[in-house]
Amino acid sequence: MEEKKDSLTNTCNFMEVSPIMMDLPYPPVKVRGKNQIYADLLSMDYCGSVSEMSAITQYINNENRMSSEKCPLAKTILGIAMAEMIHLQKLGELIFLLGGNIDFTAKPRNGRPKMWTPEYLTIPESAGKMILADIESEKAAIHQYRMHMNMINDNDVNAVLARIVKDEEYHIMMLQTLIKEL
Repeated sequence: MEEKKDSLTNTCNFMEVSPIMMDLPYPPVKVRGKNQIYADLLSMDYCGSVSEMSAITQYINNENRMSSEKCPLAKTILGIAMAEMIHLQKLGELIFLLGGNIDFTAKPRNGRPKMWTPEYLTIPESAGKMILADIESEKAAIHQYRMHMNMINDNDVNAVLARIVKDEEYHIMMLQTLIKEL
């Protein structure tokens, strides 16, 4: 006689999740002209250790690990990840317009280019520690964006970065609310 095993099912439905971001339009994605230095700076935001690629991957990992037990929390985390995907897309457009390559390689000014790696991620075990790590990642991203904005003399590029910062600040507020609910 065959032994019947219990099956596990994740009943969290993500079909209606939308990006969680400020309800503001993005400025047009345009640049004053080609500038490899600016493209390289943005490559750090695109796929460096503090980057949209790292944020997306960390959020998706957290969402996957939370979804079966904390569905509402997982849905919020996925919505934030979706907003980070939009940021990644905007940065990619800017890098391309500036004359850079979209190759998942961060090009620091005083260092060797390095391809994105999951070693950049923080993967704690508990939901509370996941959210705290996400808050720290958002704060680091804001700091890096502001630093890059001070180094970039192109109002069009900086307008897009400033709009992304507004989303990152909103994400921190959302995450701080979530941690209080745990």
